[in-house]
Amino acid sequence: MAHALVSPTATAYMSGGDIGRTLESARSRVEERFLEGGTVLLSVMDVLNRLLNSLESVTAALDNSESSDTGADLRATVESLTVLPVTEENRQQALVSLAQTGRELRKYVSDMQETMRYLRTFAVTVKITGAGLAEFAGFAQEILERIYSGTDEVNRFATHLDSLDKEVKLAASFSASVSKGYADTVPAVAAALRDDAAKIAQHRKHLGVVAREVGAIARGVQSKVASTLSALQIGDITRQRIEHVQATLSLLEEFFAGAEGAKLDAGARKRLQNAIHHLTAAQMSDMCANFQRDSENVVTTIASFDHDMREILKLRDQMSGKSGEDGGNFMRALESSVSAAHEIVQQVDTASRQADQVSQSTIGTAAKLFESIANIRAVKTDIHYMALNTNLRCSRLGEEGRSINVVTAELRIFAGKLDESADAIVTGLPALEAAAGRVAPATDVGAGGLGESLTSAVGNIRSAANLMENELKVLAENGREVATKISLLIGKLDFQRDLGEVFARCAGLLESAAGTEVVDISDLAEAIAPLDRKIFKAYTMVQERNIHRDIFPASEDSAPAPAETPKADTDEDLFADALF
Repeated sequence: MAHALVSPTATAYMSGGDIGRTLESARSRVEERFLEGGTVLLSVMDVLNRLLNSLESVTAALDNSESSDTGADLRATVESLTVLPVTEENRQQALVSLAQTGRELRKYVSDMQETMRYLRTFAVTVKITGAGLAEFAGFAQEILERIYSGTDEVNRFATHLDSLDKEVKLAASFSASVSKGYADTVPAVAAALRDDAAKIAQHRKHLGVVAREVGAIARGVQSKVASTLSALQIGDITRQRIEHVQATLSLLEEFFAGAEGAKLDAGARKRLQNAIHHLTAAQMSDMCANFQRDSENVVTTIASFDHDMREILKLRDQMSGKSGEDGGNFMRALESSVSAAHEIVQQVDTASRQADQVSQSTIGTAAKLFESIANIRAVKTDIHYMALNTNLRCSRLGEEGRSINVVTAELRIFAGKLDESADAIVTGLPALEAAAGRVAPATDVGAGGLGESLTSAVGNIRSAANLMENELKVLAENGREVATKISLLIGKLDFQRDLGEVFARCAGLLESAAGTEVVDISDLAEAIAPLDRKIFKAYTMVQERNIHRDIFPASEDSAPAPAETPKADTDEDLFADALF
């Protein structure tokens, strides 16, 4: 009865008929299909990496340091602008104080000029009075020359003050004009820039949120691709199990052709052949079930990519402005409004430079005045001692020198008045310098002033706009490429389209060859042990060994089962397994 159960199809099968060709066709299709799928998955992984890199570039463009941050530049400019009216008012008061101090010094200079006129008169009188005295002729001329020298020094002093007064008046006039311009324009400009800075911050915040959302989805897809690459091991497993079925049939043929097989009679050969058919049919059936289950999971995972990519493309469009009210890169639109404010802010820089020039000029004038005062004091000292010397000489001359003595005494008195005026001027010069210091700009607007600060902001806006547009363009291109790759992947990894049918046909042929029942071969255990060991040794999976032992029980001298090949732990190992 056991011998009668062997199907007549078995003979055709054992001769290498349809089942052998079908198995080889299935094996080559599995290898080709999964190799192609793995290649596409790796290309998707590559473009996902580029998508994430472009997202990082966008994020880097959003995360510039505060020193080069466009919003920070604008806010700093706004702060400088808002204090301009107060600063200009303080400058106006400083100019008034400077002009007042100059006028007070001018009064003492006028006193010195008047004193010098008296001294010239007395010197001429000395010269006339002493005309008959030979020893006073040269002396009177020397005094007169020193007085003329002092007069020139006082006049130079007056000229410096006059120049300062004109410069202060010009600066005050310009400052008044600028102050009015500030009142008319600065509040509006500052408000516009403050609004622009807020919009930049809001826009950057929005882009950052969207970039993080795109990144989260892209990393999710990346993780799915990695898990799918790992799941593609089902292709390698399927190919190996087909090869094991092929090897089992080949080993049976080799066994029959060898010395061990020759010892079996026809009935034993048919029973062994039947058992091998049931073994290969069981292995093929189990492989089909596993392939069906695991490949469906892979296809389901890949199908979910489509929704993820639609979300990425939608968010990408938000970042590039295609679906928002901005209608494009928002930072590009800001450039025109900030540039419009630039001309007004240049006036601020001009006013600051002119104020600084007045301040420096005043400080320089004060230094010159100190020098002039020293020269005037020297003239006064010379006149004083020359007059004193004259008094002494007149005393020796008696009545003849009395008239000259009176005049030179007056010289000494009026020369002393120069000291009083000089002291008053020296006391007033620090006040002049202090007032000049208050005229200089009080706001810290950077080395280049507000003009350069805003120019820098405009440049940063332009650079940020260019960078953002370029990075979003790269992001859009990568997003389209990912979507295209995934669409291609879904089509290429439809494993069930023909592989499942091929495997089912292979399993059907094997089951047909095997028949409905497994014959008893327990009496052949010792004879077929070499074949059993060779087949069992070829397996790489526990599942295969379990199926084998269900049909071929282990004999006492069977070799111990080899350890199962450990699964790959790293991504590189998983990718390598997926690509065979």
